[in-house]
Amino acid sequence: MPPKTNLPLTMDLTTIVFILLAVAFLGYQAGRAKALAAVGGPGRAQLLHSLPRYYGYYIALAALLPGLLLVVAWVVVESRVVLLLAMSGVDQNWRELPPGQFDLLVSSIRNLAAGGIVVGQVDDGMRLVADRLVLFTTGSRLLLAITSTSVSLAVALITWRQIRPDLRARGRVEKILTWLLVAASSVALLTTVGMVFEAGRFFRAVPIGEFLFGLEWSPQTAIRDDQVGSSGSFGAVPLFAGTLLITSIAMLVAVPVGLMTAIYLAEYSSRRVRETTKPLLEILAGIPTVVYGFFAAVTVAPLVRRVGESVGFAVASESAFAAGAVMGIMIIPLISSMSDDALRAVPVTTREGALALGSTRSEMVVQVLLPAALPGVVGGILLAVSRAIGETMIVVMAAGLAANLTANPFEAVTTVTVQIVTLLVGDQDFESTKTLAAFALGLVLLVVTLCLNIVGLGIVRRYRERYE
Repeated sequence: MPPKTNLPLTMDLTTIVFILLAVAFLGYQAGRAKALAAVGGPGRAQLLHSLPRYYGYYIALAALLPGLLLVVAWVVVESRVVLLLAMSGVDQNWRELPPGQFDLLVSSIRNLAAGGIVVGQVDDGMRLVADRLVLFTTGSRLLLAITSTSVSLAVALITWRQIRPDLRARGRVEKILTWLLVAASSVALLTTVGMVFEAGRFFRAVPIGEFLFGLEWSPQTAIRDDQVGSSGSFGAVPLFAGTLLITSIAMLVAVPVGLMTAIYLAEYSSRRVRETTKPLLEILAGIPTVVYGFFAAVTVAPLVRRVGESVGFAVASESAFAAGAVMGIMIIPLISSMSDDALRAVPVTTREGALALGSTRSEMVVQVLLPAALPGVVGGILLAVSRAIGETMIVVMAAGLAANLTANPFEAVTTVTVQIVTLLVGDQDFESTKTLAAFALGLVLLVVTLCLNIVGLGIVRRYRERYE
Protein backbone atom coordinates (compact mmCIF):
# COMPACT_ATOMS: atom_id res chain seq x y z
CA MET A 1 0.00 0.00 0.00
CA PRO A 2 1.24 3.55 -0.68
CA PRO A 3 2.48 5.76 2.14
CA LYS A 4 -0.09 7.76 4.07
CA THR A 5 1.48 11.16 3.40
CA ASN A 6 2.60 10.72 -0.18
CA LEU A 7 3.23 14.36 -1.16
CA PRO A 8 3.52 15.35 -4.83
CA LEU A 9 6.85 16.71 -5.96
CA THR A 10 6.53 20.47 -6.26
CA MET A 11 9.27 20.79 -8.86
CA ASP A 12 10.41 18.13 -11.30
CA LEU A 13 13.54 18.19 -13.43
CA THR A 14 11.67 19.10 -16.61
CA THR A 15 10.30 22.26 -15.02
CA ILE A 16 13.76 23.23 -13.75
CA VAL A 17 15.29 22.75 -17.20
CA PHE A 18 12.56 24.88 -18.79
CA ILE A 19 13.26 27.63 -16.25
CA LEU A 20 16.95 27.56 -17.16
CA LEU A 21 16.09 27.67 -20.87
CA ALA A 22 13.89 30.72 -20.20
CA VAL A 23 16.78 32.44 -18.42
CA ALA A 24 19.07 31.61 -21.37
CA PHE A 25 16.54 33.03 -23.85
CA LEU A 26 16.26 36.26 -21.86
CA GLY A 27 20.05 36.39 -21.73
CA TYR A 28 20.22 36.04 -25.52
CA GLN A 29 17.82 38.93 -26.02
CA ALA A 30 19.61 41.11 -23.46
CA GLY A 31 23.07 40.41 -24.92
CA ARG A 32 22.01 41.13 -28.47
CA ALA A 33 20.18 44.29 -27.46
CA LYS A 34 23.13 45.64 -25.44
CA ALA A 35 25.58 44.96 -28.28
CA LEU A 36 23.42 46.88 -30.75
CA ALA A 37 22.82 49.68 -28.28
CA ALA A 38 26.58 50.02 -27.71
CA VAL A 39 27.13 51.02 -31.37
CA GLY A 40 24.02 53.14 -31.77
CA GLY A 41 21.43 50.70 -33.17
CA PRO A 42 21.00 47.95 -35.80
CA GLY A 43 22.03 50.31 -38.58
CA ARG A 44 25.60 50.40 -37.25
CA ALA A 45 25.95 46.69 -36.49
CA GLN A 46 29.01 46.55 -38.75
CA LEU A 47 30.97 48.32 -36.01
CA LEU A 48 30.69 45.23 -33.79
CA HIS A 49 33.51 42.73 -33.81
CA SER A 50 31.02 39.84 -34.22
CA LEU A 51 27.49 39.54 -35.51
CA PRO A 52 24.91 40.71 -32.95
CA ARG A 53 23.51 37.23 -32.43
CA TYR A 54 26.87 35.95 -31.15
CA TYR A 55 26.68 38.34 -28.21
CA GLY A 56 23.30 36.85 -27.39
CA TYR A 57 24.63 33.30 -27.81
CA TYR A 58 27.51 34.11 -25.48
CA ILE A 59 25.24 35.19 -22.64
CA ALA A 60 22.76 32.37 -23.28
CA LEU A 61 25.46 29.68 -23.10
CA ALA A 62 27.15 31.29 -20.12
CA ALA A 63 23.82 31.36 -18.26
CA LEU A 64 22.59 27.91 -19.27
CA LEU A 65 25.65 25.72 -18.78
CA PRO A 66 26.41 26.42 -15.08
CA GLY A 67 22.79 25.81 -14.17
CA LEU A 68 22.66 22.55 -16.10
CA LEU A 69 25.94 21.37 -14.58
CA LEU A 70 24.57 22.10 -11.13
CA VAL A 71 21.39 20.14 -11.94
CA VAL A 72 23.39 17.14 -13.17
CA ALA A 73 25.71 17.15 -10.15
CA TRP A 74 22.77 17.59 -7.79
CA VAL A 75 20.82 14.71 -9.30
CA VAL A 76 23.88 12.43 -9.11
CA VAL A 77 24.21 12.86 -5.34
CA GLU A 78 20.59 13.62 -4.46
CA SER A 79 19.28 10.06 -4.50
CA ARG A 80 21.87 8.75 -2.05
CA VAL A 81 21.82 11.77 0.26
CA VAL A 82 18.03 11.94 0.45
CA LEU A 83 17.82 8.22 1.16
CA LEU A 84 20.37 8.49 3.99
CA LEU A 85 18.45 11.40 5.50
CA ALA A 86 15.15 9.51 5.23
CA MET A 87 16.60 6.39 6.88
CA SER A 88 18.47 8.23 9.64
CA GLY A 89 16.92 7.77 13.06
CA VAL A 90 14.74 4.83 12.00
CA ASP A 91 15.27 1.96 14.41
CA GLN A 92 15.76 -0.94 11.99
CA ASN A 93 18.47 -3.54 11.46
CA TRP A 94 18.61 -2.84 7.73
CA ARG A 95 22.33 -2.05 7.71
CA GLU A 96 23.04 -5.60 8.80
CA LEU A 97 21.42 -7.04 5.67
CA PRO A 98 23.58 -8.44 2.85
CA PRO A 99 24.16 -6.00 -0.05
CA GLY A 100 21.70 -7.78 -2.34
CA GLN A 101 18.86 -7.78 0.19
CA PHE A 102 19.56 -4.16 1.17
CA ASP A 103 19.37 -3.03 -2.48
CA LEU A 104 16.03 -4.81 -2.88
CA LEU A 105 14.76 -3.15 0.30
CA VAL A 106 15.78 0.29 -0.97
CA SER A 107 14.04 -0.42 -4.27
CA SER A 108 10.86 -1.40 -2.43
CA ILE A 109 10.97 1.80 -0.36
CA ARG A 110 11.38 3.90 -3.50
CA ASN A 111 8.43 2.13 -5.14
CA LEU A 112 6.40 2.72 -2.00
CA ALA A 113 7.28 6.44 -2.03
CA ALA A 114 6.27 6.70 -5.69
CA GLY A 115 2.92 5.05 -4.98
CA GLY A 116 3.79 1.95 -6.95
CA ILE A 117 3.24 -1.73 -6.25
CA VAL A 118 5.53 -3.28 -3.66
CA VAL A 119 6.14 -7.01 -3.64
CA GLY A 120 6.42 -8.50 -0.16
CA GLN A 121 5.53 -7.34 3.32
CA VAL A 122 5.49 -3.61 4.10
CA ASP A 123 6.09 -2.69 7.73
CA ASP A 124 5.68 0.62 9.57
CA GLY A 125 9.39 1.39 9.29
CA MET A 126 9.27 1.18 5.50
CA ARG A 127 6.19 3.43 5.39
CA LEU A 128 7.92 6.00 7.62
CA VAL A 129 11.04 6.05 5.46
CA ALA A 130 8.90 6.31 2.30
CA ASP A 131 7.02 9.30 3.73
CA ARG A 132 10.26 11.02 4.69
CA LEU A 133 11.76 10.21 1.31
CA VAL A 134 8.90 12.01 -0.45
CA LEU A 135 9.21 15.00 1.91
CA PHE A 136 12.98 15.34 1.56
CA THR A 137 12.88 14.86 -2.20
CA THR A 138 10.28 17.61 -2.49
CA GLY A 139 12.47 19.99 -0.51
CA SER A 140 15.56 18.98 -2.46
CA ARG A 141 13.97 19.70 -5.83
CA LEU A 142 12.65 23.06 -4.64
CA LEU A 143 16.09 24.00 -3.34
CA LEU A 144 17.63 22.83 -6.61
CA ALA A 145 15.26 25.04 -8.62
CA ILE A 146 16.08 28.10 -6.53
CA THR A 147 19.83 27.48 -6.52
CA SER A 148 20.23 26.66 -10.22
CA THR A 149 18.09 29.61 -11.29
CA SER A 150 20.05 31.97 -9.03
CA VAL A 151 23.37 30.70 -10.42
CA SER A 152 22.17 31.12 -14.01
CA LEU A 153 20.90 34.64 -13.36
CA ALA A 154 24.13 35.63 -11.61
CA VAL A 155 26.35 34.32 -14.40
CA ALA A 156 24.09 35.94 -17.02
CA LEU A 157 24.39 39.30 -15.24
CA ILE A 158 28.18 39.04 -14.96
CA THR A 159 28.47 38.11 -18.64
CA TRP A 160 26.06 40.86 -19.69
CA ARG A 161 28.30 43.45 -18.07
CA GLN A 162 31.19 42.26 -20.28
CA ILE A 163 29.37 43.10 -23.51
CA ARG A 164 31.15 45.79 -25.53
CA PRO A 165 31.67 46.37 -29.27
CA ASP A 166 35.21 44.96 -29.36
CA LEU A 167 34.34 41.76 -27.46
CA ARG A 168 35.30 38.72 -29.53
CA ALA A 169 31.94 37.06 -28.95
CA ARG A 170 32.12 34.67 -31.88
CA GLY A 171 35.47 33.26 -30.76
CA ARG A 172 34.21 32.71 -27.23
CA VAL A 173 31.02 31.03 -28.45
CA GLU A 174 32.98 28.71 -30.74
CA LYS A 175 35.38 27.84 -27.91
CA ILE A 176 32.45 26.97 -25.62
CA LEU A 177 30.87 24.82 -28.33
CA THR A 178 34.21 23.07 -28.92
CA TRP A 179 34.45 22.13 -25.27
CA LEU A 180 30.85 20.93 -25.33
CA LEU A 181 31.66 18.64 -28.25
CA VAL A 182 34.71 17.33 -26.40
CA ALA A 183 32.58 16.66 -23.33
CA ALA A 184 29.96 14.87 -25.43
CA SER A 185 32.59 12.63 -27.00
CA SER A 186 34.05 11.98 -23.56
CA VAL A 187 30.71 10.61 -22.39
CA ALA A 188 30.95 7.85 -24.99
CA LEU A 189 34.53 7.11 -23.90
CA LEU A 190 33.62 7.00 -20.21
CA THR A 191 30.63 4.77 -20.97
CA THR A 192 32.93 2.34 -22.75
CA VAL A 193 35.39 2.38 -19.85
CA GLY A 194 32.59 1.72 -17.39
CA MET A 195 31.31 -1.15 -19.52
CA VAL A 196 34.79 -2.68 -19.67
CA PHE A 197 35.16 -2.35 -15.89
CA GLU A 198 31.83 -4.08 -15.17
CA ALA A 199 32.55 -6.75 -17.78
CA GLY A 200 35.88 -7.35 -16.03
CA ARG A 201 34.02 -8.05 -12.80
CA PHE A 202 31.90 -10.58 -14.65
CA PHE A 203 34.91 -12.33 -16.17
CA ARG A 204 36.47 -12.66 -12.72
CA ALA A 205 33.49 -14.85 -11.79
CA VAL A 206 32.97 -16.59 -15.14
CA PRO A 207 35.93 -17.64 -17.32
CA ILE A 208 36.02 -15.79 -20.61
CA GLY A 209 36.43 -19.07 -22.47
CA GLU A 210 33.23 -20.43 -20.96
CA PHE A 211 31.40 -17.22 -21.90
CA LEU A 212 32.62 -17.03 -25.50
CA PHE A 213 32.51 -20.74 -26.34
CA GLY A 214 29.94 -22.22 -23.94
CA LEU A 215 26.90 -23.83 -25.55
CA GLU A 216 24.33 -23.32 -22.78
CA TRP A 217 22.83 -20.01 -21.68
CA SER A 218 20.82 -20.08 -18.44
CA PRO A 219 21.74 -17.02 -16.37
CA GLN A 220 19.18 -17.54 -13.59
CA THR A 221 20.83 -17.23 -10.19
CA ALA A 222 19.62 -16.74 -6.64
CA ILE A 223 19.68 -13.08 -5.62
CA ARG A 224 18.87 -13.61 -1.93
CA ASP A 225 19.96 -16.36 0.43
CA ASP A 226 16.36 -17.46 1.00
CA GLN A 227 15.76 -17.98 -2.72
CA VAL A 228 16.24 -21.22 -4.58
CA GLY A 229 17.96 -20.71 -7.91
CA SER A 230 20.47 -22.15 -10.28
CA SER A 231 24.12 -21.26 -10.19
CA GLY A 232 23.72 -20.14 -13.82
CA SER A 233 25.24 -21.15 -17.13
CA PHE A 234 26.78 -18.34 -19.16
CA GLY A 235 27.73 -19.87 -22.48
CA ALA A 236 26.82 -17.14 -24.96
CA VAL A 237 27.21 -19.07 -28.22
CA PRO A 238 23.40 -19.56 -28.57
CA LEU A 239 22.95 -15.80 -28.29
CA PHE A 240 25.64 -15.09 -30.89
CA ALA A 241 24.15 -17.69 -33.21
CA GLY A 242 20.63 -16.29 -32.83
CA THR A 243 21.84 -12.75 -33.46
CA LEU A 244 23.77 -13.83 -36.56
CA LEU A 245 20.84 -15.85 -37.89
CA ILE A 246 18.26 -13.07 -37.55
CA THR A 247 20.66 -10.42 -38.85
CA SER A 248 21.53 -12.55 -41.88
CA ILE A 249 17.87 -13.04 -42.74
CA ALA A 250 17.23 -9.32 -42.36
CA MET A 251 20.14 -8.38 -44.61
CA LEU A 252 19.11 -10.94 -47.26
CA VAL A 253 15.80 -9.09 -47.42
CA ALA A 254 17.01 -5.51 -47.03
CA VAL A 255 20.22 -5.26 -49.07
CA PRO A 256 18.91 -6.38 -52.51
CA VAL A 257 15.62 -4.54 -52.19
CA GLY A 258 17.16 -1.40 -50.72
CA LEU A 259 20.01 -1.22 -53.20
CA MET A 260 17.81 -1.86 -56.23
CA THR A 261 15.35 0.73 -54.98
CA ALA A 262 18.16 3.27 -54.67
CA ILE A 263 19.44 2.52 -58.19
CA TYR A 264 15.94 2.83 -59.63
CA LEU A 265 15.27 6.14 -57.90
CA ALA A 266 18.68 7.55 -58.83
CA GLU A 267 18.87 6.49 -62.48
CA TYR A 268 15.62 5.15 -63.92
CA SER A 269 12.63 6.78 -62.20
CA SER A 270 10.95 9.95 -63.36
CA ARG A 271 11.13 13.04 -61.25
CA ARG A 272 7.48 12.68 -60.22
CA VAL A 273 7.97 9.09 -59.06
CA ARG A 274 11.08 10.05 -57.11
CA GLU A 275 9.40 12.99 -55.39
CA THR A 276 6.60 10.65 -54.29
CA THR A 277 8.61 7.57 -53.36
CA LYS A 278 11.46 9.23 -51.48
CA PRO A 279 9.25 10.82 -48.77
CA LEU A 280 7.32 7.57 -48.38
CA LEU A 281 10.56 5.72 -47.67
CA GLU A 282 11.54 8.36 -45.13
CA ILE A 283 8.18 7.91 -43.41
CA LEU A 284 8.72 4.14 -43.23
CA ALA A 285 12.06 4.76 -41.53
CA GLY A 286 10.30 6.71 -38.78
CA ILE A 287 7.78 4.03 -37.81
CA PRO A 288 8.46 2.83 -34.22
CA THR A 289 9.97 -0.64 -33.97
CA VAL A 290 7.18 -1.77 -31.66
CA VAL A 291 4.78 -1.39 -34.59
CA TYR A 292 6.97 -3.65 -36.71
CA GLY A 293 7.18 -6.09 -33.80
CA PHE A 294 3.41 -6.16 -33.41
CA PHE A 295 3.03 -6.71 -37.16
CA ALA A 296 5.56 -9.55 -37.03
CA ALA A 297 3.88 -11.24 -34.06
CA VAL A 298 0.27 -10.88 -35.23
CA THR A 299 0.58 -11.23 -39.01
CA VAL A 300 3.93 -12.51 -40.26
CA ALA A 301 4.69 -15.20 -37.67
CA PRO A 302 1.29 -16.96 -38.02
CA LEU A 303 1.55 -16.68 -41.80
CA VAL A 304 5.02 -18.24 -41.83
CA ARG A 305 3.79 -21.04 -39.59
CA ARG A 306 0.77 -21.81 -41.78
CA VAL A 307 2.79 -21.75 -44.99
CA GLY A 308 5.54 -23.88 -43.48
CA GLU A 309 3.13 -26.48 -42.13
CA SER A 310 1.32 -26.64 -45.49
CA VAL A 311 4.54 -27.80 -47.18
CA GLY A 312 5.55 -30.15 -44.38
CA PHE A 313 7.92 -28.01 -42.28
CA ALA A 314 7.70 -27.80 -38.50
CA VAL A 315 7.55 -24.08 -37.77
CA ALA A 316 7.47 -22.62 -34.27
CA SER A 317 4.91 -19.99 -33.36
CA GLU A 318 7.85 -17.60 -32.84
CA SER A 319 10.60 -18.02 -35.41
CA ALA A 320 13.82 -16.37 -36.52
CA PHE A 321 12.52 -16.16 -40.08
CA ALA A 322 9.50 -14.04 -39.11
CA ALA A 323 11.60 -11.67 -37.01
CA GLY A 324 14.37 -11.41 -39.62
CA ALA A 325 11.97 -10.80 -42.51
CA VAL A 326 10.17 -7.97 -40.73
CA MET A 327 13.47 -6.53 -39.52
CA GLY A 328 14.66 -6.54 -43.13
CA ILE A 329 11.56 -4.61 -44.18
CA MET A 330 12.25 -2.13 -41.39
CA ILE A 331 15.81 -1.34 -42.52
CA ILE A 332 15.09 -1.16 -46.26
CA PRO A 333 14.52 2.63 -46.08
CA LEU A 334 17.86 3.05 -44.29
CA ILE A 335 19.83 1.29 -47.04
CA SER A 336 17.87 2.79 -49.91
CA SER A 337 18.08 6.34 -48.61
CA MET A 338 21.82 6.32 -47.92
CA SER A 339 22.62 4.46 -51.14
CA ASP A 340 20.47 6.86 -53.16
CA ASP A 341 22.29 9.84 -51.68
CA ALA A 342 25.65 8.21 -52.46
CA LEU A 343 24.66 7.42 -56.04
CA ARG A 344 23.36 10.91 -56.73
CA ALA A 345 26.56 12.41 -55.27
CA VAL A 346 28.59 10.94 -58.15
CA PRO A 347 29.34 13.77 -60.62
CA VAL A 348 27.07 13.98 -63.67
CA THR A 349 30.15 14.18 -65.89
CA THR A 350 31.13 10.67 -64.78
CA ARG A 351 27.79 9.29 -65.90
CA GLU A 352 27.80 11.18 -69.16
CA GLY A 353 31.38 10.16 -69.92
CA ALA A 354 30.56 6.46 -69.52
CA LEU A 355 27.47 6.79 -71.72
CA ALA A 356 29.44 8.75 -74.33
CA LEU A 357 31.92 5.88 -74.60
CA GLY A 358 29.11 3.57 -75.64
CA SER A 359 28.08 2.00 -72.31
CA THR A 360 24.44 1.17 -71.77
CA ARG A 361 22.79 2.64 -68.74
CA SER A 362 22.96 -0.70 -66.93
CA GLU A 363 26.66 -1.09 -67.72
CA MET A 364 27.29 2.46 -66.55
CA VAL A 365 25.52 1.72 -63.23
CA VAL A 366 27.42 -1.53 -62.58
CA GLN A 367 30.87 -0.58 -63.83
CA VAL A 368 31.06 3.14 -63.05
CA LEU A 369 28.34 4.41 -60.75
CA LEU A 370 28.42 1.71 -58.06
CA PRO A 371 32.26 1.67 -57.72
CA ALA A 372 32.27 5.46 -57.43
CA ALA A 373 29.50 5.42 -54.80
CA LEU A 374 30.91 2.41 -52.94
CA PRO A 375 31.86 4.25 -49.70
CA GLY A 376 28.32 5.57 -49.23
CA VAL A 377 26.70 2.25 -50.16
CA VAL A 378 28.95 0.25 -47.82
CA GLY A 379 28.35 2.81 -45.08
CA GLY A 380 24.60 2.41 -45.45
CA ILE A 381 24.83 -1.38 -45.35
CA LEU A 382 27.07 -1.33 -42.25
CA LEU A 383 24.69 1.05 -40.53
CA ALA A 384 21.82 -1.29 -41.40
CA VAL A 385 23.75 -4.28 -40.01
CA SER A 386 24.38 -2.39 -36.77
CA ARG A 387 20.70 -1.49 -36.59
CA ALA A 388 19.73 -5.14 -37.11
CA ILE A 389 22.18 -6.37 -34.47
CA GLY A 390 20.88 -3.84 -31.97
CA GLU A 391 17.17 -4.40 -32.61
CA THR A 392 15.26 -5.70 -29.60
CA MET A 393 11.51 -5.21 -29.83
CA ILE A 394 10.92 -7.21 -33.02
CA VAL A 395 12.94 -10.14 -31.67
CA VAL A 396 11.09 -10.14 -28.34
CA MET A 397 7.69 -10.16 -30.00
CA ALA A 398 8.37 -12.43 -32.98
CA ALA A 399 11.39 -14.63 -32.18
CA GLY A 400 10.96 -15.27 -28.46
CA LEU A 401 13.35 -15.50 -25.54
CA ALA A 402 14.58 -19.08 -25.93
CA ALA A 403 18.39 -19.37 -26.19
CA ASN A 404 18.45 -22.16 -28.77
CA LEU A 405 21.61 -23.10 -30.61
CA THR A 406 20.24 -23.78 -34.07
CA ALA A 407 20.64 -22.78 -37.70
CA ASN A 408 16.99 -23.55 -38.49
CA PRO A 409 15.26 -20.24 -39.30
CA PHE A 410 11.87 -21.72 -38.39
CA GLU A 411 12.74 -22.24 -34.71
CA ALA A 412 12.57 -19.75 -31.86
CA VAL A 413 15.86 -18.02 -31.00
CA THR A 414 16.96 -14.97 -29.08
CA THR A 415 19.64 -12.31 -29.51
CA VAL A 416 22.24 -10.55 -27.42
CA THR A 417 20.26 -7.32 -27.05
CA VAL A 418 17.12 -9.16 -25.92
CA GLN A 419 19.08 -10.92 -23.20
CA ILE A 420 20.62 -7.61 -22.06
CA VAL A 421 17.13 -6.21 -21.58
CA THR A 422 15.98 -9.39 -19.82
CA LEU A 423 18.92 -9.35 -17.43
CA LEU A 424 18.39 -5.72 -16.43
CA VAL A 425 14.59 -5.74 -16.05
CA GLY A 426 13.19 -5.49 -12.53
CA ASP A 427 14.97 -5.25 -9.20
CA GLN A 428 18.50 -6.49 -9.69
CA ASP A 429 21.57 -6.87 -7.54
CA PHE A 430 24.50 -5.32 -9.38
CA GLU A 431 26.85 -7.58 -7.47
CA SER A 432 25.18 -10.60 -9.05
CA THR A 433 26.86 -12.49 -11.88
CA LYS A 434 23.54 -12.56 -13.69
CA THR A 435 23.31 -8.77 -13.81
CA LEU A 436 26.99 -8.30 -14.68
CA ALA A 437 26.50 -10.64 -17.65
CA ALA A 438 24.61 -7.82 -19.37
CA PHE A 439 27.77 -5.69 -19.43
CA ALA A 440 29.79 -8.57 -20.88
CA LEU A 441 27.22 -8.94 -23.66
CA GLY A 442 27.30 -5.20 -24.28
CA LEU A 443 31.09 -5.31 -24.56
CA VAL A 444 30.79 -8.08 -27.16
CA LEU A 445 28.39 -5.92 -29.19
CA LEU A 446 30.83 -3.02 -28.99
CA VAL A 447 33.71 -5.17 -30.27
CA VAL A 448 31.56 -6.63 -33.07
CA THR A 449 30.50 -3.16 -34.21
CA LEU A 450 34.12 -1.99 -34.17
CA CYS A 451 35.17 -4.98 -36.26
CA LEU A 452 32.37 -4.29 -38.76
CA ASN A 453 33.59 -0.74 -39.18
CA ILE A 454 37.18 -1.89 -39.68
CA VAL A 455 36.13 -4.46 -42.28
CA GLY A 456 33.95 -1.93 -44.08
CA LEU A 457 36.77 0.60 -44.16
CA GLY A 458 39.09 -2.02 -45.62
CA ILE A 459 36.57 -2.91 -48.32
CA VAL A 460 36.11 0.73 -49.25
CA ARG A 461 39.84 1.39 -49.46
CA ARG A 462 40.45 -1.69 -51.61
CA TYR A 463 37.63 -1.36 -54.13
CA ARG A 464 36.87 2.37 -54.21
CA GLU A 465 37.52 4.10 -57.51
CA ARG A 466 38.56 7.73 -57.56
CA TYR A 467 37.69 10.12 -60.35
CA GLU A 468 39.24 13.48 -61.04
